[in-house]
Amino acid sequence: KHGVLTVTIPLPPRKQCHCYSVLRISYICCGFLLNQHYNPAFVSLQMMKHAWDNYKRYAWGLNELKPISKQGHSSNLFGNIQGATIVDALDTLYIMEMKEEFKEAKEWVEKNLDFNVNAEISVFEVNIRFVGGLLSAYYLSGEEVFRKKAVELGEKLLPAFNTPTGIPWALLNIKSGIGRNWPWASGGSSILAEFGTLHLEFVHLSHLSGNPVFAEKVMNIRKVLNRLDKPEGLYPNYLNPSSGQWGQHHVSIGGLGDSFYEYLLKAWLMSDKTDEEGKKMYYDAVQAIETHLIRKSSGGLTYIAEWKGGLLEHKMGHLTCFAGGMFALGADGAPNDKTGHHIELGAEIARTCHESYDRTSMKLGPEAFRFDGGVEAIATRQNEKYYILRPEVIETYMYMWRLTHDPKYRQWGWEAVEALEKHCRVDGGYSGIRDVYNNHESHDDVQQSFFLSETLKYLYLLFSEDDLLPFEHWVFNTEAHPLPVLHKDNGNKEENQK
Repeated sequence: KHGVLTVTIPLPPRKQCHCYSVLRISYICCGFLLNQHYNPAFVSLQMMKHAWDNYKRYAWGLNELKPISKQGHSSNLFGNIQGATIVDALDTLYIMEMKEEFKEAKEWVEKNLDFNVNAEISVFEVNIRFVGGLLSAYYLSGEEVFRKKAVELGEKLLPAFNTPTGIPWALLNIKSGIGRNWPWASGGSSILAEFGTLHLEFVHLSHLSGNPVFAEKVMNIRKVLNRLDKPEGLYPNYLNPSSGQWGQHHVSIGGLGDSFYEYLLKAWLMSDKTDEEGKKMYYDAVQAIETHLIRKSSGGLTYIAEWKGGLLEHKMGHLTCFAGGMFALGADGAPNDKTGHHIELGAEIARTCHESYDRTSMKLGPEAFRFDGGVEAIATRQNEKYYILRPEVIETYMYMWRLTHDPKYRQWGWEAVEALEKHCRVDGGYSGIRDVYNNHESHDDVQQSFFLSETLKYLYLLFSEDDLLPFEHWVFNTEAHPLPVLHKDNGNKEENQK
């Protein structure tokens, strides 16, 4: 207004510089912040564009991208089913209004997404990524192809429930219908977090198909669990699908247990708070977790330990960091005026998980961190020092921001953006890191599909207004795929769309 400002910005060759105004001119070049006036939601969108464009360029139609090698990467979790990144990213593309990219992804699904393959798949992973991704894409866009594909795949998964108890197998050949469990699982058991993380998607499959069998299968899992004695009110990670008995008495709110608890709460919320059984199971479990697993370090950090036959292991995984958001999301329905307590518990877990990031060289969190031997929130074993673009800490920041509007959660989210851009961004996409305590990056050369589905979506939501996918209308599955609340006064399935 009062003069001329000349700014010289050195640009790498052949790179675009995106300039826009937020009262003052801001410059974002190649994903990096060049001054203090910025739009963080725009930055997360640019990160998505970089991840997606490189997947399209080097691995289109394959499951994931190797961003250093610039070629496709396939995980045995999906068998011969292809396109995991495409299906996982559909709703993120839609929410970010990346319309051309969404259109080309939809066309790939129509022409190329094929479930008629002779392959063994992880029932859990295919459900949360493929079924969840297709359901969300349908509810957001209304495109019938996504509903049809979701129901088709759901039908392919039903033989997994053909066990004496109805507790599903972990692995299923979707052509032969033959299932089995992971060979490493205690006594041939199914895994709590795997068979406990089907409920949201299968209820929606019944809702959209008119076929009650999907919901019946997951409600039967509840019946089996409710008949069993729970040691100290806790749910062990292993359950034998033939005998219906617990395996080893190991309890974790991280890997092997985590999303079971998440889905109890979210089943109640998704039912428009009519699923009283899910509600009771969730709050009873949280009470047992508080009593037996939640501890405070000598330095004042609240953490969730793991329970092995009554003995605590003072270790917390990156996966466990989702629980901060879960406690806060469930605070409003907490019994005995404990709403404030649950919010505070969420805030304390968020702080601990932020410390696990802040105490590394790269400001990215390790796979697991410990509270023993004089250390707090630090990984002590080499095989726990890696970061594979996981979303759980950012997920908790997003929930805590929405539910408290404390600005520190956006600040912490921005710190994660800066660390991702500095250490994980490469020419060919984004890569995980082998050791976050090292000063020099050693990349693992995998761009996980959940980076596009979860990490970048939660960042975008953290920096967006609360009316984008508001919690009163949407519940996120454990892969961050939004599913609509099934309002009790809403019998018409089409009215549940956006």
